[in-house]
Amino acid sequence: MRFFKNLFSAIVILGILFPAYAQAQTVEQIKANDSYIWGEGTGMTLKKADNQALQMLVNQISVEVESRFKQFKEQEKSGTQTNYKEKVKSVVKTYSSATLHNTERIVISNEPDAKVFRYIKRKNVNQVFENRKDKIFSFVENARKAVKERRIGDALRYYYWGFTLLKSHPDCNDIRYTDGEGEKHPLITWIPMQINAIFSNLEYHVNKTEQADEMKRVVLNITYNGEPVDNLDYSYWDGRDWSNLINVKDGRGFLEYYGAAADGKEKGRIKTEYIYENQANIDNELKRVMDRVEAIPFRKSYYTVHFDSTRHQESRRVVQNQKRSKAKIAKVSDTVAYYRKLEKVQRAIRRRDYASVRNLFTARGYRMFEKLIQYGNARILSDPDHAYYKFRGGVMARSLPMSFSFQNNHQEFIEDVVFHFNGDEKIKSLSFGLSDHALNSIINKDVWDEVDRMVLINFLEHYKTAYALKRLDYIETIFADDALIITGEVVRVKPNADSRYQSNKIVRYNRQSKQEYIRNLRYSFQSKEYINIQFEESDVRKGGKGGDIYGVQIKQNYYSSNYGDQGWLFLMVDLNDPHEPIIHVRTWQPTKGKQDSIYGLSDF
Repeated sequence: MRFFKNLFSAIVILGILFPAYAQAQTVEQIKANDSYIWGEGTGMTLKKADNQALQMLVNQISVEVESRFKQFKEQEKSGTQTNYKEKVKSVVKTYSSATLHNTERIVISNEPDAKVFRYIKRKNVNQVFENRKDKIFSFVENARKAVKERRIGDALRYYYWGFTLLKSHPDCNDIRYTDGEGEKHPLITWIPMQINAIFSNLEYHVNKTEQADEMKRVVLNITYNGEPVDNLDYSYWDGRDWSNLINVKDGRGFLEYYGAAADGKEKGRIKTEYIYENQANIDNELKRVMDRVEAIPFRKSYYTVHFDSTRHQESRRVVQNQKRSKAKIAKVSDTVAYYRKLEKVQRAIRRRDYASVRNLFTARGYRMFEKLIQYGNARILSDPDHAYYKFRGGVMARSLPMSFSFQNNHQEFIEDVVFHFNGDEKIKSLSFGLSDHALNSIINKDVWDEVDRMVLINFLEHYKTAYALKRLDYIETIFADDALIITGEVVRVKPNADSRYQSNKIVRYNRQSKQEYIRNLRYSFQSKEYINIQFEESDVRKGGKGGDIYGVQIKQNYYSSNYGDQGWLFLMVDLNDPHEPIIHVRTWQPTKGKQDSIYGLSDF
């Protein structure tokens, strides 16, 4: 027994001493040992010296693995890539920020004459590339999930990002992905097949064309597998250049041509977005790779639409199907007065003669109207098909389709503007309407009173509009003084060490008081040219106690000039006084949790 105790003690001691021995090796011993790859650097600061050491280490790793980058070798042979070794070195540099900082470091001397030594065992080099493989698989999983949930823009984005990272991996030709049926696919051919399959099921239909002065507008219906698309961006050739990215809403889009480009125009050229370069900025590693790996063209992302009116029948059917999908709610019977006033508003917007309709608004309503028409370059997309509903002693008029573009950004949005009339038939407020998907998820709750459903729709539409128009005063009034507010921000993307297939987003959460939230929101509004919030599917439940307390779980897409994310918003809303809704809880999470869980009423 004593023998085994002594043996165990010896093993423990050796286990402690061997790592210590490895750490005790001198720089010269490591340099002389062929088991290591190393680099060293000097500088006035440790950071500069460390970066130089990493740079040298990257160069050594590039030499070590360059023979594995067969794809670049093939490009050099075909004449599409001129300097094979430099290309390999450039791509290997993209790993430095993500994984090479985890290599061993020895500080030989400190500032101001800093000297740093970096090294890694040759057998551990593969781990550097293994982390990137995990991220590739994570993007592929996100893309497949997005397709199932009909988030087509997200699916294209994740597939393309995964494909881009794949092209930066030395073993890209050999990496295989196991699908849900247990079949293995080589990603180098499988990902392009998935992207092209999405393009094949995506269609752009002309709904109608309009000609006014020197401008031609073509209104589009956009479908995926025959259903209207929400989650998608595209651009079009305007005769001189590709347009800004246009964000599709409820399967609707547009093309606009001016001057000579509009004359005799019979067809249009459209390019579906799949690179999403601006959104890639939240992930430094991905951005670095995208800067070094040439963009990969997909010919199927281009579409031609013909403006011949005889081809519009299918588009009209799509629109009719959308209308039929909406549940019925009580409408106003006598609409002539409201129709005429909205005609005047439309004419004023087109002529940019806004003051001419000031008398149609209340004082607050006109202030909102001014903010709305200043929200980007506001234009009417097409003639509306208004529907009028009785609501809280007034009338809700739905809705005027408009497009909004921004001077310093390459993004355009489509919004349905809803007008709210008071009892004196004056416009007291305006809001951006919910998507058909989000709208129907509330309207179809037949077990609730119709008034409750309309109050909820009105609240959510004014909520999203307040952020777009930066109405801080309104936002401050709808949060309770003691509200629980949990905000989140995507700060970077990195594979999860515990599971290859979990979300690749790292999120920073912050619990704030109402005062902190409003203060931070004020700074955020000042730093952004625009904000646009889009709500997709939602689940709304009524609380069992406290009267009209509702829990709203809703998918939110947040866009701004310098930041964007997607996630799930939960609001606990008190609607006991429908004129003064109060939010008691506001939380945000990037994805659903286990078993598709989202914060809900039962959590608070």
